[in-house]
Amino acid sequence: MMSLQTDAKQIFWKAVSAVLPPNMLGRNVAVKDNGDASVLQCGGKELPLHNNLYLVGFGKAVLGMAAAVEKIVGKHLLRGVISIPRGMEETLKQAGKREMLLSPDSRIRVMEGAEHNMPDKAALEAAREIQSLAEKLTEQDILLVLISGG
Repeated sequence: MMSLQTDAKQIFWKAVSAVLPPNMLGRNVAVKDNGDASVLQCGGKELPLHNNLYLVGFGKAVLGMAAAVEKIVGKHLLRGVISIPRGMEETLKQAGKREMLLSPDSRIRVMEGAEHNMPDKAALEAAREIQSLAEKLTEQDILLVLISGG
């Protein structure tokens, strides 16, 4: 028989695991390849993929989210831009959280700014880069938007 403390710890760690980016996004984003055609499954929708997938994001947890999406969609992702707080990438590296980092050949540009969640010039530049990417898309393109808050 387990103790109340042991039960509480198990519940806590299961809850934490459920919201880690690879797990959370793995349940909600998928690519289905059907021979000649591929489909992005996201938010209960199926969207045809044909060199038309882009990604933008901002927030503290977005680096891990982008890494998870990158692993799921692979070659279908053409380009992305994410804005994260200054130092977040290095913090994840030092913590050994490699699964939360982008691949070395990533097509996603990481822009750091807004140290301590305070807007600054670097965060403004990242926002402009995200805007620029979004403004160039056509109605045939798919833009995945990742947002984390806290």
